[in-house]
Amino acid sequence: MNENDSVLLTESKRLLQNALPDLRHRYRVRHLWFFGSYVRDEQTAISDLDILVDFNTPPTLFQFVRLKDELSDLLGVPVDLVMKTALKPRIGEQILSESIPI
Repeated sequence: MNENDSVLLTESKRLLQNALPDLRHRYRVRHLWFFGSYVRDEQTAISDLDILVDFNTPPTLFQFVRLKDELSDLLGVPVDLVMKTALKPRIGEQILSESIPI
């Protein structure tokens, strides 16, 4: 991972930790994790930032899309938001094994 990518994850984690109380209140977010290409150090110039989310209460489709857009705006990079409950067994195991808690 080059220095800029390391800074992106560190800064994104800080921003998300600061935003978590509000996200918990407005979207019923329980937990967030990073996973994917940035965590595996396989990102490219067009990679998005993969975030796994667990909710206290399942969101509506509108709420989910709004949260995804809000996270992209907050972090300044495209975000791919994945619900933990939507993980299929085999890929879910891989995602959970590489995930970094926020």
